[in-house]
This record gives sequence, C-alpha cells and structure tokens, in this order.
Amino acid sequence: MAGKAKELVGIIVGGGPAPGINGVISAATIEAINEGRQVVGIVGGFKCLFEGDKNCIIPLTISDVSRIHSEGGSILRTSRDYPDKVKDKFKVLMSTLKQSGIKYLITIGGEGTLFMANWIEREARGTMSVVHVPKTIDNDVPLPGGQSTFGFQTARHWGVEIVKNIMEDAKTTGRWYFITTMGRTSGSLALGIGKSSGATITLIAEEFRNVDRPLQKAADILTGAIIKRLSMGKDHGVAILAEGICTVCPTEELTQYEHCELDETGRLRLSDIQLGRMLKNSVRNNLCELGISVTIVDKNVGYELRAADPIPFDVEYTRDLGYGAVRYLLKGGSGSMIVFDEGYLRPIPFVELFDFASGRVKVKTVDMTSEAYEVARKYMIRLEKEDFAGESLKKLTKVTNLAPKDFVKRFSYVA
Repeated sequence: MAGKAKELVGIIVGGGPAPGINGVISAATIEAINEGRQVVGIVGGFKCLFEGDKNCIIPLTISDVSRIHSEGGSILRTSRDYPDKVKDKFKVLMSTLKQSGIKYLITIGGEGTLFMANWIEREARGTMSVVHVPKTIDNDVPLPGGQSTFGFQTARHWGVEIVKNIMEDAKTTGRWYFITTMGRTSGSLALGIGKSSGATITLIAEEFRNVDRPLQKAADILTGAIIKRLSMGKDHGVAILAEGICTVCPTEELTQYEHCELDETGRLRLSDIQLGRMLKNSVRNNLCELGISVTIVDKNVGYELRAADPIPFDVEYTRDLGYGAVRYLLKGGSGSMIVFDEGYLRPIPFVELFDFASGRVKVKTVDMTSEAYEVARKYMIRLEKEDFAGESLKKLTKVTNLAPKDFVKRFSYVA
C-alpha cells in the first residue's frame, strides 16, 4: 500500500532582486523537508502562474539549497510582470496553484508581492495557507522596531564601498559626482549610503513633497552646495540622489527633460529617467550664469547592488526568516508577514499592512523629523540659514561675484 503523500510547500519570489533571497529559500526548504514535507519552487515569479505554466514548478531538495544561502541572486529567479486583464488572468494563476497541490505557499518580495500574497490567501478560502517574507533593498516596508527589510544592509554596504571609491576619484580629479540610487517611495537607501560613506550631500524624495518644482529646487540646493564647497577651498564633492525624487515631480516638469514611460506594473519607469543627468545640466547652467566652471559627472548605482552576495547580517537574517515562515505555516498560521522583532520571529496579519482608504500596502518613508535624519543632515555641506549673513555670506558672494542682497534673494529659499 502506497504511503500517504506528503504535504507540499511552495516558494515564489516576486519583484526586483535583493541580496538574501537564496537564504530564505534555503532555510525554508531545509526546515520544511526536515518536518516531513515536500518543497517546490516556482521559477520566474508570478508570470508563469498567470500563463498557466505548470512546468515552472520544480522540486527542491536539501542538496539543491544547502550551500546557496551566501549567494546573491535567486535560484528561482523573479519577475514583476503583471498581465493585461489581471483579474481574469488571476483565475488562471489560482487554477495553476490548485492543480499543483501546494498546501502552503511562501511568498518572498516587496509591497507588490505582499499584495499578491494577500489576494491569493483571500481567494484560497482556507485551502492554501500563505505567509509573506518582506524583501526589498528600498527598505520601504514598515517593520517593527525600525527593523530593515532583508537585502537593505547588503545593498547599503556595497553602495558605500562604491561611493567611497568615487569620493576619492572626485578628490583626485577635482570634480563633482551626482550619484542616483534606487528607492521609489523611500529615500532610506540613498540616505544610508550617503550618511555611511560621508558623501557631501544627500537628497531624498521626502524633502521635496509639497514643493511646486522639485527638480528646480534640487538643482538650486546642489548649486548652493557646490558654491559653499568652493568658498571652503574645495573644488570637488559627491551628491547622492534618491531616484524617488522623480515620483514627486509634476509630469510637466519631468517631461521638460525626459521622455517618461511606464513599467510592467503601470508605474513610472524610474530606471529610464536620468535624474543625475537632468540635475547635472540644470546645475551646470546655474553655475555658468554665475561665472563658475565645475566638472560634474552623473552616475547611477542600483542594479550592481540588487544581486550581490549578502553580507553576514543578511545571511543570518534570511535564515531566521525562512525558518520562521515554515514554522508559522506548519503551526496552522496563514495570512501574515513574518518579521524578526527583538530576537523573536512573529507574524503581522496582512490586514494590518494595508491602508484601508487606498487599498494599498502601507509604505515606510524616511521620517524627516527623526534624530536619525537630523544627524545625516548635520554632516551635509549645503546652504544653511546662518550662511546668509556675516562672514559666511561674504565668502559665498566672493565665489559668485553676486552682491550680498542678490545672493540672498537667489538662494535663501533653499535653506
């Protein structure tokens, strides 16, 4: 007589890559198998499920995953594709999952994947248990105690290493660099890189909300920073720019500089908008009007960070999360995100993660009133209120050849 079929645990990854994905896959697979379950991985994210492709569902064994926890990327790959007529295609997705026999589903991803996990859990109506593991280098998922999402620490680490080298290049060659980093809704990664590397200045989207012309103000802030550095006898610097600045800009302002397209999810494709280049050109024009010549180079740093090998922090963190996800499911849990809070793994129900007014997942942004931001701001070189009087004003006007009252009129609003 054949033995009873083992319950099936499925693992799927959505959204952009982040260091540590393989750590979650590894820990979850090992724990589930050790607890007498079978494990399958869904290759390529939700895209294949929308297409009804059962061939993307592959078995995972302990030997498949036992040494992948320190590797970047994702052995199950990932995608962020959403099809046309998504509601109709979702029926195909649910049918594919049902036919696969998956009883427990672990989703790994950011807010978009969390949305899908919640949708699947609702439609499954108790036939499938779902748990979500938060992943994003943007660090924009609200976790308890200010805990970062996995992948963020590694992305910041390697971002800092890159910026440190560029800072030395800027000093050696006497030039400025404008470096754009990832972060659609949160400036956390940009601020983390800028603060940890000691970059000259960091600009994030949170600073420009409710500003009529964010790009113009950002350009004037950067112009002021360059002038201030020159008044200090420094002809070089590095500015870190969060790509999310583009999301708070009116479309009419953006389209003056760039052709804007939407990505697979219907959102502004930030990777196609050259924020650094736009601000470089605006700042260069500002400086030219003031008779100042400075070399500015724009550079993007982002894709280099997403699939990097995780640092030990994220290796350990993701092993905890993968283990916790399986333990939660096998104890009868469903409909929650697993988090690590003060040494303990605990679930946060999906219902607590959504904004009822908008129906969207809640997003964590940088708190501009926090002392963490205050410290970052204190070590930036940029025009401050005290620069518009006394000896500071004299030094600044000497660089620009503007009369003091004209300099104050032109730049005081940025402070």
